[in-house]
Amino acid sequence: MSKKSETIIQTEIHPRNEGLPFNTQYFDEILVNRSAVERRVKSLGGRRSVKKEYQAAWLLKAISMIDLTTLAGDDTQGNVQRLCMKARNPVRKDLLEKLGVSELNLTTGAVCVYHSLIPFAKEALKGTNIPIAAVSTGFPAGKNSLEEKIAEIKKSVAAGATEIDIVISRALVLENKWEELYNEIKLCREACGDAHMKTILATGEIPTYTKVAKASWVAMLAGSDFIKTSTGKESVNATLEVSLVMMRCIRDYYELTGVKVGYKPAGGIQKAKQAVEFLILLKEELGNDWLTPDLFRFGASSLLGDIERQLEHYVTGSYSASFRHPMA
Repeated sequence: MSKKSETIIQTEIHPRNEGLPFNTQYFDEILVNRSAVERRVKSLGGRRSVKKEYQAAWLLKAISMIDLTTLAGDDTQGNVQRLCMKARNPVRKDLLEKLGVSELNLTTGAVCVYHSLIPFAKEALKGTNIPIAAVSTGFPAGKNSLEEKIAEIKKSVAAGATEIDIVISRALVLENKWEELYNEIKLCREACGDAHMKTILATGEIPTYTKVAKASWVAMLAGSDFIKTSTGKESVNATLEVSLVMMRCIRDYYELTGVKVGYKPAGGIQKAKQAVEFLILLKEELGNDWLTPDLFRFGASSLLGDIERQLEHYVTGSYSASFRHPMA
């Protein structure tokens, strides 16, 4: 794998999305065919199979795109410190050596925590370039006032967060209040300053793919750097179907503006096989340019443990017990 390792982990800084003035002409006529979406996704498994060293390379790539996340009610300073240590060293050294990729200096894409835990993450990640992402704006429900949301964002940025994951007011989507949603997201983007903003649509609570597409467009028009599926707290989180819808909106926005908006599926992605499926869809729909942590992230916690387990299977030919590969 040594020759491939040079291209496994690539980062590229893209111009930020400054958005466009609100205009419903961009999304008014969108109508998503659910059956067509489902047929497209169903075809993925039968047409693509990644095996052996190629699978290992894809899994290493996936690690570099994980927002390693802890968003539990019982999170403590110790939890966050363990998470950050795993983010710094996501795969055991002996496995990296056997894979021939020790020189990669592999880390996860970011660490994602609640606002109150940012100082602990900042201390634990000192000396690295691993971003700190903070969930904000009344995560996960987003039911607090806009003034409170703006204040929370500013506090997280001041505390050291370099990425902010905001949640939208879902009622605005359900009630087709698109301009109000645009204004809310735009104000959040302004509050983020230099911190990159990921806008969570909570797609599991949006009843149709058409509304998901329209919400995606509004979020991008308002200046979102990433659009993200879920908080991870909904009954349905990231799916390939909703990812297809959102990725095609990103593609159309790029064709219109020349600006690349990132994508983050989050919640329910626990297995290495799932990660590869999402990356295949990403490559087919958006191309190689999006295969970078700058434009794609997984929001996940247990995914990393399964990826490490699969890498050990590739190296040794045997599956090890899950406890040998703690997530954090």
